[in-house]
Amino acid sequence: MTKANKKTLLERMRDGETLTLAQQIAMIFELSVPAILAQLSSLIMQYIDASMVGRLGADASAAIGLVSSSTWLFGGLSMAAAAGFTVQIANRIGAKDETGARSIVKQGLLTVALFSLLLLAVGALVSDRLPVWLGGGEALCKGASAYFLVFALSLPVVGMNYTAAGMLQCSGDMKIPGILEIVMCALDVIFNALLIFPPRGLSLFGLSFTLPGADLGITGAALGTALSEVVTVFLLLYFLLVRSKPLHLRKGERLVLKPADLGRAVRIAIPVAIEQTITCGAYIAFTRIVSPLGSVAIAANSFGITAESLCYMPGYGIGASATTIIGQCIGAKRSDITKRLGSLTTAIGMAVMTASGALMFAFAPQMIALLTPDEAIRQLGAEILRIEAFAEPMYAASIVASGVFRGAGDTAVSSVLNFVSMWVVRIPLAALLATSYGLPGIWTAMCIELIVRGILFIILLETRFKRRALQGRYGA
Repeated sequence: MTKANKKTLLERMRDGETLTLAQQIAMIFELSVPAILAQLSSLIMQYIDASMVGRLGADASAAIGLVSSSTWLFGGLSMAAAAGFTVQIANRIGAKDETGARSIVKQGLLTVALFSLLLLAVGALVSDRLPVWLGGGEALCKGASAYFLVFALSLPVVGMNYTAAGMLQCSGDMKIPGILEIVMCALDVIFNALLIFPPRGLSLFGLSFTLPGADLGITGAALGTALSEVVTVFLLLYFLLVRSKPLHLRKGERLVLKPADLGRAVRIAIPVAIEQTITCGAYIAFTRIVSPLGSVAIAANSFGITAESLCYMPGYGIGASATTIIGQCIGAKRSDITKRLGSLTTAIGMAVMTASGALMFAFAPQMIALLTPDEAIRQLGAEILRIEAFAEPMYAASIVASGVFRGAGDTAVSSVLNFVSMWVVRIPLAALLATSYGLPGIWTAMCIELIVRGILFIILLETRFKRRALQGRYGA
C-alpha cells in the first residue's frame, strides 16, 4: 500500500486533493461516528446516573434539576474559553503549521486553567443562595446548594477536560476523546453507586455480599461526577501532551504568551461566552418559570431534558466534526469546498436527528420510565417529550450550523441568533403558556423556539457563510 493510500480523507483535503461528494460524506461520517458513539454512550451513563438519583425521590431529582441550568452556564463558560484556542488549532493543523498549533496548546491550557479558577470562586460564593434565587422551596434548597458547591469546586477540572478534548478533536483525533468520554461516564456510575447510597446487600450468581456505600445522597452524585472528571482529565492530558502526533510536547518549545494568539482567542471566545450566557440565562429563566409548578413538574422537566438528550447528542457529535472539518478546511485555504462541507454536515445532522426524534416520539413513556418510578412524573415526562420530538430536525440545524460557524471562527452569529430565539420567542411564550397549560405549555414554547432557531441558522448558513466562504473572507 502506498503512502498516499494510507492518508485519511481529512489529510487528503488538507493536501489540496479533489474529493468527490461521496468522499466528502465519508469524511464527515469518519469524524462524526466516534463522536456520536461517545455522546450516545455518555447519554446511557447519564440515564443510569439520573435513575440512581431518581431512586432518592422526587425532591432529590427536583433539587438537582433546579440548579442544572446554572451548572450548564458555568460549564458553558469553560467551554467558551476552550473554544478560543481549539478553533485556532484546527486552522494551524489545516495550514500544516504544527509548531504554531503546539504553541496554542500550551497557551490555551494555562489560560483556561486560570479562568476556571475564577469561575470556581464565583460559583462557590453564590452556591448557598442560588437555589433561593431560582425559586426553590425549603425542601429543595439544601440539597441543591450542596450539589452546586461540589460542582463549582470541580470547575478547573471541567475546564481542562473541555480544552484537552477539544484540542484533540480539532487536530482530527475524534476517537481518543470519544473513548475517554465513555470511560468517564462509566466511572461516574461506579462512583455514584458507592457515594449516593448506604451499604446494601446484593446477590449475584448465588453469592451474597455487601456493597459499600457512603450514603451521601445528592452530594454523593456531585462527588461521583467530579471524581470521574478528575480521572479523565489526566488521561486526556496524557494523550494530548505525550501521545498526540502533531500536538505532543517537544524539547526546546517553551511556553510563550503571544498577544496575537491570545487576542484571537478572546475574539472567538467572547461571542461563545455571550452565547452560553444568553442560552443558559434563558434556561435559568425557564427553570424559574417551571419552579412554581411544584416538585413533580420540576422533576419531569429535568428528566425530560435528560431523555431528550438521546436525540440531540448525535447532533452535537456531528457539530464537533463540523468544527474540525471547517476549521482545517479554512486553514488549508480550501475555499472551493468550504461552503459545500458546511451545508453537507448540517443536512446530515438534520437527517440523523429526524430519525432520533421519531424514535423519541414512539418510545417516550419507556424513556421516562427508565429514570423514575414515580407514575405522575412518568406521565408528564412522556407528554412533554412527544411535544419536543417535532422540533428535533430544526434543532439539529442550529446545533450543526453553529459548529460550522465556530470552525470558521465566526462565533458572533450563534450569539445573536440564540439571543433572538431564546429571549424573544422562548421565554415570553413559555411564561404566557405556563399559566394555562402548565409544563406541556412551557415545552410547546420550547418546541416553537427551536424550530424558529433552526430556520434562522439555515438562512444565515446559506447567505452569510456561503458568501464569506466563496470570497475567502474566512482565514486562519
